[in-house]
Formats: sequence, C-alpha cells, structure tokens
Amino acid sequence: MAAGPERQRTAALRELIVEVADFPAPGILFRDITPLLADPQGLQEAVAGLADLSRELAPHYVVAAEARGFLLGPALALALGAGFVLARKPGKLPRATVSVRYELEYGSDGLELHADSFPPGAPVLVHDDLLATGGTARALADLVERAGGRVVGCSFLVELTELRGRERLADYPVRSLLPLP
Repeated sequence: MAAGPERQRTAALRELIVEVADFPAPGILFRDITPLLADPQGLQEAVAGLADLSRELAPHYVVAAEARGFLLGPALALALGAGFVLARKPGKLPRATVSVRYELEYGSDGLELHADSFPPGAPVLVHDDLLATGGTARALADLVERAGGRVVGCSFLVELTELRGRERLADYPVRSLLPLP
C-alpha cells in the first residue's frame, strides 16, 4: 500500500479514538477505542492494518488478555489464519494453567493460560489494544514462554510512545498501528 493511503487510514482511525481525561484515575488520559469498534469501516480497517503489520511474523497463534485484548485479538487471528488463545484473570480457566503476576501503571494484576495452549515452540503473536508501559504485554510474553510457545512479536492497535513501553519488549519485534504521543 502506498504511503498516502496508509496515512489516510491511520488518520481516519485516530479520529475514531476518544481521549477521556482522568480515567480510570486522576492524571490518566484514557484512549477509548469503543467508537472505532462501533464503526464498521473503522473496525475492518483496524483489523486489516494490524494483520498487514504482523503477517510477516507468521504466527500460528494470537494470544491476548482479557478484556480489551479480546476485542480485536480473535479478528486478528482470523485475518492471519491463526488460532486465538485467551489469557484470563486468575481462576477463570477450567483446566491446568500457567500464571504470571505483574505490575500495572496503577496497581498489580495476574494472568493465566491453559498449560496446553500451544505445542512446544509454536510461534505466537502477543496482542493487546494499547501499549503503554509494556507491563501487560511483557507479562503475556512471559506467560506464552512458560506455556511452551515462542513469541514472534507483539501487536498493538495504539501505542503511547511517550511511555516507552517498547523498552520492556526489546526482545521482540513490536508492531503498532496507531503510535500516539
């Protein structure tokens, strides 16, 4: 795709993201992607753009964390011809799991995968809606590796570049459709 249409696509998608001040806590500028998800063309363009950025990584699986990673993760997996794997909050998966605890910008959390989510060494793309400080994505990458997968890259709809989350993911190729200051 030529640079002109690509810039137009990302500009149109950026317009569909609403900034909400002081949510979920004072001093946080939340990027609300729900208007993008509600716009059929925006949703289609977002999934196509994410797939274009990640196709060369050739993942067999896309893994994403609840809840917002679940919004685009399955569609991205379909566009890439890959399977989708759920990373859930602790205690939500019915079979044997591997787990990780991690720090967020404003607290801590945990995630789990089924221990048999992928065959050993399977190529896995870590996906989330937004890259901020990189805590969730790094935890997902660690979780994939604990479950026997091989992280081939990380994919994000939005990247808040000033928070330098890429630094925590320096071991992996990082793709973001909408880098924002």
